[in-house]
Amino acid sequence: MIGPKIYGLVLAGGKSTRMGKDKGLITYHGMPQREYLYHLLSRVCERTYLSLRNDQVGDVSDEFDIIVDKDEFKGPFNGLLSAHEENEEVAWLVLACDLPLIDLQSLQELISGRDPNEVATTFAHHENPLPEPMCAIWEPTALKQVASYLNEGNGTCPRKFLIRKNAKLIIPRDENVLMNANSEEDYKEALVKLSIE
Repeated sequence: MIGPKIYGLVLAGGKSTRMGKDKGLITYHGMPQREYLYHLLSRVCERTYLSLRNDQVGDVSDEFDIIVDKDEFKGPFNGLLSAHEENEEVAWLVLACDLPLIDLQSLQELISGRDPNEVATTFAHHENPLPEPMCAIWEPTALKQVASYLNEGNGTCPRKFLIRKNAKLIIPRDENVLMNANSEEDYKEALVKLSIE
């Protein structure tokens, strides 16, 4: 089933408050995480971008395409909607920087399970099947609905939006790829898991 082209988006504009340092700059794979994810997405997407705050742009090499957050919306939707405004006709495969175990096989699995007729195709855990909005393919039809959803006062949680809109859920073959690293303890746990792979 062919749908709109898929562009990749690394969401690297968060403040990383819980981690205490920029999650996009943490090294799990021999390079900053945001660069690792960018290269990973570049292998499966037609084009790929780093989503950054304006004050981060000066620290990035010219080899990376960037979309600067427009700060029109609060929370995780900020980067996603800034990307959608840049190109409203494509689907965006988004990855957050706090996913240290995500790999190429998982991205291929997500793309092969994509249904462009749904608002999004997203990974979920088997035991608690809730959509993971920061590891998902967001279709342009969904992103066109988000602004009005936010303006109606529904809150800024992407997961709640995907639940309400019945996004397609996929259980990955290896659920470890959905591990979020948001604290120093998570960081250490991720390093242990990577060392025994």
